Order: sequence, then C-alpha cells, then structure tokens
Amino acid sequence: MVSDSKEEVPLAAEGAEGLGAAEESRFSKKKLALIIVLPLIVLGGPLVGAYYMGYLDSVLGKELNCAAVKEGDDDYAACIEKLAKSSSGPGTFIDIPPIVVNLSSTARQPRFLQIKLKVELETASDQKIFETVMPRVVDQFQTYLRELRVDDLQGSSGLYRMKIELLNRVRAATPEVKVRDVLFQEMLVQ
Repeated sequence: MVSDSKEEVPLAAEGAEGLGAAEESRFSKKKLALIIVLPLIVLGGPLVGAYYMGYLDSVLGKELNCAAVKEGDDDYAACIEKLAKSSSGPGTFIDIPPIVVNLSSTARQPRFLQIKLKVELETASDQKIFETVMPRVVDQFQTYLRELRVDDLQGSSGLYRMKIELLNRVRAATPEVKVRDVLFQEMLVQ
C-alpha cells in the first residue's frame, strides 16, 4: 500500500504541472490573440471609416460620377470643382434662345425670370446634332426653371445649383452629344 501512495504522489504532481502548463498555454493564446486583434481594431476601424467616408477614393482610384450627383449630396462641391477643372480648351459655344418663365410664387404679384444661356460642346461636329434637338433642351430648361422660387436663386450657391441642374438636364436631353458646360450670359429676376 505504501508503494501505491508513492505512485499517487508523482501522478498528482504531474497533474499539477500539466494543469499549470495548460493555464500557461491558454494565457499565451489570450495574449497572442490580444496582440493580433487589438492592432487590427485600432488600425482597421479608422481605415474602414475613411473608406466609407470617401477619403480613400483618390488613393484607390475611384472616380466621382457627377452625372448622378444631385443638389444636397455630399459630393456636390467636389463635382463643381471637377466641372471647373474639366474645361481644358475652348469648345464650341451654342446660343440657347432667351427664356422667360414665371417663377413659382405664393405672392399675388407674379415673379419672372429672364435668362440667356450658352452651351459649350466638346467638339464642333456635335453642333448639328445639338441644333436638331434644341427644342428638347429648351423644354427641359423651361420645365426646371418654372419650378424655381426667388429664394432658390439667392447667392452664388443658388446659381451653382441651377448651373448643375441645367447641365444635368441638357446632358439628359442630348445623350449622344458631349456637353461640357452651361454658361450664363444674362439673368434678370423681376
């Protein structure tokens, strides 16, 4: 019996050592996971946020699609800058007939907008195609301009919004023609 108890003591000692080694390996696994996961969270979180906020678009080569940008979107200001930078050389300028529309108003006295515009085309070869669809362009412009209020035309931001909207409408009316810009020649609000 004595020999049995001696055998039990070494087994118990081995079990304690095995238990300590298991705790130690579990601790090292937690430490290893912490060393790997924590930097991923600390560095990955801001990178994911920057990606979804659009800060990495220039690094990743994403191109801004200004045709789909509407007034009030986050990329609206960037599209205005892109529009200004895209004019590399003079194109062909087409006069739009003067447009006079009633502005949307709740006042008893009607308010009018008189506007003269030019449209800049990419190439001179697009001029004939554009002139054949000019009535469609004028219709698109009038439809939009009739919905404006006097408040919509206040300040330079109002004019830029109107410019972007007119540009989107002329491009929608003439998808086969490359239109660079819409230029204001005269504008009078009465």
